Amino acid sequence: MGSRIAMHLPGIGVAIIHAAVSCTAISCIAITCMAITWVGFGLVHADEASSWTQFRGDAGNGLALGTNLPTRWSETENVLWKTPIHGRGWSSPVVSEDEIWLTTASEDGQRMSVLCLDASDGRIKQDLLVFENDAVQPDYHVTNSYASPTPVLDEQHVYVHFGAYGTACLNRKTGELLWQRRDLPCNHYRGPGSSPILYQDLLIFHMDGFDYQYAIALNKKNGETVWKKDRDVEYGTDNGDFYKAFSTPLVISVGGRDQLISPASMCCVALDPSSGQELWRVRYEEHSTTVRPLFDGKRIFLSTGFGKAKMLCVRVGGTGDVTETHIEWVQRQGIGSKPSPVLVHGNLYCVTDDGVLVRIDPDTGDIGWKERLGGKFSASLIANEANLYAFDHDGKSYVYTLTDPPVRIAENQLAEGCNASPAVFGNSILVRTTSALYRLQNSP
Repeated sequence: MGSRIAMHLPGIGVAIIHAAVSCTAISCIAITCMAITWVGFGLVHADEASSWTQFRGDAGNGLALGTNLPTRWSETENVLWKTPIHGRGWSSPVVSEDEIWLTTASEDGQRMSVLCLDASDGRIKQDLLVFENDAVQPDYHVTNSYASPTPVLDEQHVYVHFGAYGTACLNRKTGELLWQRRDLPCNHYRGPGSSPILYQDLLIFHMDGFDYQYAIALNKKNGETVWKKDRDVEYGTDNGDFYKAFSTPLVISVGGRDQLISPASMCCVALDPSSGQELWRVRYEEHSTTVRPLFDGKRIFLSTGFGKAKMLCVRVGGTGDVTETHIEWVQRQGIGSKPSPVLVHGNLYCVTDDGVLVRIDPDTGDIGWKERLGGKFSASLIANEANLYAFDHDGKSYVYTLTDPPVRIAENQLAEGCNASPAVFGNSILVRTTSALYRLQNSP
């Protein structure tokens, strides 16, 4: 199928633009960040692809089970549509009820926007300027963007987060700004990266920067602070570059009690998501932790960050500092500092930042298979029952079977590369490249 280009609407210099076109009806199904006890190895057999409302999907694990995703594509093959996206942003698309939302920012960071696209044809339905900044923080890193945190959706609202530049809630139907917070301090130093999540009536996110480091929960209805938990970490240095982190938290359920898994630099803490009270912690040596953790019902799989990432397998259920008692294994090879892994069919798949793909036994931590792809990777892995998908900075994507051993069945090329992680909607993959959003789907 040939690609159909849907041009974006020009930006308009006002604080919030009310779109003339109403969005489609919102699902009556409540879509929140779920506190889930995952069975087996994260194989939640609900139709996860019917929506993808937060970073890495509704369950936060990168799985799209029950889908028939394409394995081959190009600029002209299996492209349902391609829509140019103005500005620069590494946030992932989120989607429900045929609405795709994503954030973007101007190259200089002075204009920050959220867009809503029609999933059926890629038409931009709303282009909303949320924040304008007279100045931005210094030391923004070239590999980051001013719009890297992924938004999160519920039935009626889109919640956008740009780190210290601001957090806001907008009505999905009208585009109306319902509340905003621009008073939360944090010098991200290399730019913001942590994505927000929803838990019950709370919007929760991390602010781990050069100067301030904390997790915070806002009332999702009015934006007021419900709790704030400062990081209590012995960093071992006065260099704030080692204090920052970019990971997105994950809510799990252990023995009937919800826990917020909150990775930071040099330490991951489990908090009570209702109060911010610390339950347990595990320490490590790495900083700038970025990867979102995974949970298999008993254990957390945690990539520790930079300089050289390790994968920790941590048994949950402890109290206090569990570093010496609850780490089941440590793997020091083949672990990415930026791309998040997937856990599927009893195997843990990881890709390193420089393109080494590995399969790890989650019981032992042993690497059972690996293959060098080359290239540079930031986008997180996704998988369905049959295949594993990896996207690099240069527009290449790799598709592997989940057989033993895995077999590469496709190597695809788009015009530009991916820093944003892909999303899934129905039997389609939503791929955000440097300047466009694609909906990839098998042609009839």
